[in-house]
Amino acid sequence: MKTNKIHIIIGTKAQLIKMAPVMVEMQKRSIPYNFVFTGQHQETIDQLRSNFGVKTPDITLHKGKDITKIPQMFFWILKILFKKPSFIAKNDLILVHGDTFSTLLGAIMGKRAKAKVAHIESGLKSDKLLHPFPEEITRRMTFRLSDYYFCPGKWAVNNLNKHKGKKINTLQNTLYDSLELILKQNSTVDIPPEPYCICSIHRFENIFNKKRLKEIIEILNNTAKTMKMLFIMHPPTKSQLEKWDIKLPNIELRPRYDYKDFIQLLNNSQFIITDGGSNQEEAFYLGKPCILLRKTTERKEGLDKNVVISKYNPKTIKEFTENYNYERYKCNRLKTQHSPSRIIVNELIKLTK
Repeated sequence: MKTNKIHIIIGTKAQLIKMAPVMVEMQKRSIPYNFVFTGQHQETIDQLRSNFGVKTPDITLHKGKDITKIPQMFFWILKILFKKPSFIAKNDLILVHGDTFSTLLGAIMGKRAKAKVAHIESGLKSDKLLHPFPEEITRRMTFRLSDYYFCPGKWAVNNLNKHKGKKINTLQNTLYDSLELILKQNSTVDIPPEPYCICSIHRFENIFNKKRLKEIIEILNNTAKTMKMLFIMHPPTKSQLEKWDIKLPNIELRPRYDYKDFIQLLNNSQFIITDGGSNQEEAFYLGKPCILLRKTTERKEGLDKNVVISKYNPKTIKEFTENYNYERYKCNRLKTQHSPSRIIVNELIKLTK
């Protein structure tokens, strides 16, 4: 199929981080594309673009505050869905990424315009419909709407056996390329002189469940008694902690950083406590120990190596955080000559001929 135009539709910081090396590669090769920004996350987006050298959005579908609350999400989705995507034509190619609402909206817009949809970071599955929520549902719906699947490994390709369309194995996640680009940059972030760990909690099932959030914070407070902890505060997490008056007396609170600063903090830490899939991947590629505060994960990176899934088992979490053994969980930083972003762009070139 010869495509007319390529549209990259993304809306969150995590998506921009992972799509940036693809966009940079396209810019290097003078391959034209439309950068369509849904506006799901707006804070620090310009910083991220600057970190990677990505162009400004050609089209912005929503301007205003970050979409972080459920009522906001509902009206934002309706606003975008009811707006006819006049910039998309039949036989255009829509690139969407990952498992966010922006992913699904982009795929729906593409199909409404009778364009082709390519899903990057495709084939991830947990096999549990509600874990993680709502990402697992979003992914499955996007699979059904896609024509091309860029999968970060053979295991991801195999997860798509029942879906038609072309599957391309990118061997690794594009995050590998993101880290290669960002680690070359200088950072002035304040790194503690003593050993420390990082904590990042922001997932729906953790922060909107009062009982679970209190349990998590109790674990973190206890961990912080034996090792310095930097808690990276996401706005929705901050809002829920304040709402329920949950305190973090032993923990140093840090704001969200631009990507190069956060990666420098992570790269110099002892380990990370997180509920984020991207953090799991970052920890794997950097060789950092990681405990994942989730029941399951759709990602394979680091499992049985440096990543431990807690399944909310207090014993598992305590064993990792209180009896922590750096040598047991650390691994070498991954190095490969196969760039997933170049693999993707090489395939896109074929589709434009």
